Amino acid sequence: MAIIDIVKYEQQEGVIVHKFPSCDLRWGSRLVVYPGQVAFFVRGGKVCDKFTDGTYTLKTNNIPLLNKIINLPYGSESPFQADVWFVNLLQRLSLKWGTETPIQLEDPKYDIIVPVRAHGQYGFKISDAEKFVFTLVGNMPNFNESQLQSYFRGLLLTRLTSIISKKIVNDKISVLEIPVHLQEISAYCQNELLPFFAEYGVEIMLFNIISINIPEDDPSLNEIKRAKNLSARLKIAGRENYKMERSFDVMDKAAENESGTGAAFINAGLGLGASLNMGKHMGESLMPNNGDVPPPIPTSVSYFLAIDGKQQGPYNALQIQEAIAQDLNVLNMLAWKKGMTSWQPLKTFAEFTAKDNGDCPPPIHM
Repeated sequence: MAIIDIVKYEQQEGVIVHKFPSCDLRWGSRLVVYPGQVAFFVRGGKVCDKFTDGTYTLKTNNIPLLNKIINLPYGSESPFQADVWFVNLLQRLSLKWGTETPIQLEDPKYDIIVPVRAHGQYGFKISDAEKFVFTLVGNMPNFNESQLQSYFRGLLLTRLTSIISKKIVNDKISVLEIPVHLQEISAYCQNELLPFFAEYGVEIMLFNIISINIPEDDPSLNEIKRAKNLSARLKIAGRENYKMERSFDVMDKAAENESGTGAAFINAGLGLGASLNMGKHMGESLMPNNGDVPPPIPTSVSYFLAIDGKQQGPYNALQIQEAIAQDLNVLNMLAWKKGMTSWQPLKTFAEFTAKDNGDCPPPIHM
């Protein structure tokens, strides 16, 4: 084998590690290390001497560890063998990553499970050449960027699934709010990934999440949007006002779909208690009366209510009273009964606002 007088490696695109072919060296041979490279001698599976960029003439004072193993006298022309590894320390940027399958997340604000996809980019550089070579490269003559991406792809995505989920849940970030938190989540992910990559002599850099989103055709997207709209309405109107609004909505739909008078108001929920009591009283009135109890007092007055700008009714006094008992806001509704010339709020009706001040008959004592 010919004696090598100069050892060098001109960097090629995408190559991270290159092992110079096993060679016969001798004292006086030159070693050239280009900027952005580090070179080290390996003999018997052990790293000996390391060199950064520059041109070196091999002699005892700059490769003392290798010389100790070989034990050749200075100036000897006898060749010796050693592996020379060149490692590219330059940064690799704009590498792509993306989830192959959706990440199943439970939205911490709306408690809805949604599938999200994520993708972004990152960069890296070799921070510990020896560790990188001995943990990933082994005895391969070359190791390139695509091999590194392939090796880390599965591990990276597995870690990211856990890291992203943890961040979103702990910080209670709704998936609908993620776009405004991307920079924060990206920084958190990079910090969590640093020790993982460091185990292989690699430093991850410029980790960015470009997007975390729900597929447009997934039904959970509409479901969580509805939940967000509902939450917004509750905050703006207040819970009690929202309940009243929903009651009016239900009454309005019931009035359009029901043909019976009074059914809309009862089914809306405001008159639910009234309907139950009415059933009870109707059941009692249908039962034979043996004279031990008085029959129910007939209610002949009919009332009409203005609900969402529409006339609803007629309702009897018992229905109105039960509705007021469940929600005092009913007193603010406009009402009309026979003999009135205009609509007035129920709170102006004496029969629904009068208190026990002597105007009502006392209880009958037996």
